[in-house]
Amino acid sequence: MKVFYSPEYTASTHAFDTTLKSQWVAESLLRDPIDGVELVRPHSLNVEELAGVHDLQYVQAVQCGSPRGLAGSPGIRWDEDLWTATTASAGGIVDAALAGLRTGGVAGSLSSGLHHAYRTSGRGFCTFNGLALAAATALDAGAESVLIVDFDAHCGGGTASLVQSDPRIWQADVSVDWFDFYDQTDRCKPVLVSDGESYLTECSQALSRIDHIGPNFDLVLYNAGMDPYEGCDSGGLDGITREVLDAREHLLFSWCQAREVPVAFALAGGYVGTRLDEKELVDLHRLTISEASLLD
Repeated sequence: MKVFYSPEYTASTHAFDTTLKSQWVAESLLRDPIDGVELVRPHSLNVEELAGVHDLQYVQAVQCGSPRGLAGSPGIRWDEDLWTATTASAGGIVDAALAGLRTGGVAGSLSSGLHHAYRTSGRGFCTFNGLALAAATALDAGAESVLIVDFDAHCGGGTASLVQSDPRIWQADVSVDWFDFYDQTDRCKPVLVSDGESYLTECSQALSRIDHIGPNFDLVLYNAGMDPYEGCDSGGLDGITREVLDAREHLLFSWCQAREVPVAFALAGGYVGTRLDEKELVDLHRLTISEASLLD
């Protein structure tokens, strides 16, 4: 199973979990490999590719740092290496999507910081929306329909804003926090969970709903957030344990396998805090990779 990663993912000098943890996970995979997982360097997206989804003025602002307010709109302090980091990270999930389509199986990227980015600006530590970019690229490559499954703690309003006008793209979004909430449509429906005991059921029901009203998808893009974990200070909900998240990953990948639909995953949220250290966070993200590797 190809998992895309480059040291460029962490090139930004603004250092916090979103810009650092891909390296933590990659180092973990080198120390303690998961059978069948191969780390592969992605291509970095260029201005033309990014402008297929994002406003050109915003893309150029991130590239050159001016206007500074727009360049820093994701909430990440701008420096010249932010362009290097975010174009590589977005390129990783795009390449994973294409790899999944080509093989009919599963691929992934150690990307995060994607789903809050809008057409004309970033938001919530997300600079470029790799999910929307990957969906558009998959459609250009011949896919007829794409499903984005977002199990981050926070709503994927940036993604919804970018895909809701395209009837070929659907989004199943189960969150535990109101941040970036958006109005539902037939194809993009946010579900907010307030009781940890019902979380796994809500994830299952979101997929069942798609089964009843959606087409036969050619690709699933999975935003695999670990910030719903009860020990995560940003988004965590009591009752969502490691075991629940492990079961969620099994649910998602088994759902894709049963329908013989390729899947490409990204890491999404998950943050070190008072109740979650770096090793524990990495171990949570490894749940996604381990479960995905069983399908390849």
